[in-house]
Amino acid sequence: MPKLGKRIKALKAKVDKTQKVGLDEGFNTVVSSANAKFDESIDVAVKLGVDPKQSDQQVRGAVSLPHGLGKDIKIVVFAKGPKEIEAKEAGADIVGADDLVEKIKGGWTDFDKALATPDMMATVSKVAKVLGPRGLMPNPKVGTVTMNIGDAVKAEKKGKLSYRVDKAGIVHTSIGRKSMGADKLKDNFKIFVDALFKAKPASSKGVYLQAVSLSSTMGPGINLSPQDAVKSK
Repeated sequence: MPKLGKRIKALKAKVDKTQKVGLDEGFNTVVSSANAKFDESIDVAVKLGVDPKQSDQQVRGAVSLPHGLGKDIKIVVFAKGPKEIEAKEAGADIVGADDLVEKIKGGWTDFDKALATPDMMATVSKVAKVLGPRGLMPNPKVGTVTMNIGDAVKAEKKGKLSYRVDKAGIVHTSIGRKSMGADKLKDNFKIFVDALFKAKPASSKGVYLQAVSLSSTMGPGINLSPQDAVKSK
């Protein structure tokens, strides 16, 4: 544990938190700083000029990333009949209905995404209190409740990023893994920022993208220039 503390301290000493850097420098730094013994996640936090307390200023959605998320996405699907078969053939890891609900009620949440056909939402609602706080509740707004379940499973497997603004007006999400390299991560970031602007509420006034930071799982935060981020979209 002391060694870990020294390593993180050394990494933080290399980053000037008062400075906002360009995309190239930011992504090169975050990748070079991610030197833990595992493939660290590369995360982004974006402060938006919205008031999440207002119902018309909620920002949420999903976007397919050009290089995926750098990991195998474990998907469960709530479906029956032909749609169950469709989901399995598309690559879903687990497909079920009431049996899947009981498994989740028992404490099992070892998956990354949950999808459902519309007719299964009454069943899914039985575990909403488990899935909701974990960001796993299927929602038609981000394409995880759909009759095109096979296409949805394939899209999620390729690396579809879901995002949602929190109560502080910040969107936290992962855009990939260190092993993907700075260029691919930067490509993913540009697509994500573009999606945020497409989701901008009409009632949002003033500067929309106010602050952006990058970090790896065990690394320091790196402040990006908002202007550079806007240019990237």
